[in-house]
Amino acid sequence: MANVIEIKASARPRSGKGAARTARREGLVPAVIYGAKTEPVGINVDFNELSKTINRGRFLATIFDLVIDGKKTRVIPREFQLDPVKDVPVHVDFLRVTPESRIRVRVPARFINEAASPGMKRGGVLNIVRREIEVYCPPDAIPEVFEFDLTGLEIGRSIHISSIQLPPGVRPTIGNRDFTVATVAGALVKEEEAPTPGAAAPGAAAAAGDAKAAAPAAGGKAAAPAAGAKAAPAAKAAPAAKK
Repeated sequence: MANVIEIKASARPRSGKGAARTARREGLVPAVIYGAKTEPVGINVDFNELSKTINRGRFLATIFDLVIDGKKTRVIPREFQLDPVKDVPVHVDFLRVTPESRIRVRVPARFINEAASPGMKRGGVLNIVRREIEVYCPPDAIPEVFEFDLTGLEIGRSIHISSIQLPPGVRPTIGNRDFTVATVAGALVKEEEAPTPGAAAPGAAAAAGDAKAAAPAAGGKAAAPAAGAKAAPAAKAAPAAKK
């Protein structure tokens, strides 16, 4: 059976934006209870208690007993609004539930025994398609988590929802196919292109050409000037000494 958390609440006699602002100034969060073929009821919930409950996680998949004037009403949150600046709760919608109800919730997926997967050992990567599985279930039988076993999974193989045994009364909202939850994909390896045997490395030919041009010609003689180049003018002879 799912854990049920009690929260104290008080009736909100007036509705509207004015009453909601008044409640927030008093450290309360306005909320509404609806469903089960009953008229909606406005209530106020303690701000600090509600904030702590939301911050614990899985708020929308938790069953609550709202205690109003000593009377308990079993509900599940369907939506909550946060202040866009302060990021604190400003309103909550609760849905009444009964033992005959079937509610829609998201259950987290967990993957175990990665070390027992041959594909993971060979460098494969677990590609998670669905981190949560949406299901219909009774309000008193909400699963905590769905565990998927990776034992024996090779690269290229997938895990489907049929890989696990769902609890009684629990069924996926996607009922027309055996959908994929995760796959083991091969790791991407970028290989450098190897040079062709016997071919010079890039830039080697250019470097060799530059070295030959800079080296003197064989026999120690300087390289001949390029065709069309003008020779340097000869030095003038010094005048003869007068007798």
